[in-house]
Amino acid sequence: MKKIILLCAAGMSTSMLVKKMQEAAKADNFECEIAAFPTSEAKEKAADADVILLGPQVRFSKGKVQEACPGVPIEAIDMKVYGRMDGKGALDIARKLIKD
Repeated sequence: MKKIILLCAAGMSTSMLVKKMQEAAKADNFECEIAAFPTSEAKEKAADADVILLGPQVRFSKGKVQEACPGVPIEAIDMKVYGRMDGKGALDIARKLIKD
């Protein structure tokens, strides 16, 4: 099972997007675990993730997250995808980054 972690300022604004991503994954029969946390918890919560997605508001912290989670692919979620709470779009970003 793949582990997808979303990071944002407080871990709360992405919780709605996590729910939408979970719905999209279920509809697509893609088994994964998706959770959201604040960037301050990256090392503890995301170091073993298959992919990390950053909320657009914290895209500037990509370097710090890469230091905390070496080897994990990291990408910022497109602002349009995030703004629309497009679970399928965000899941597609994650799936493209996951190494099978």
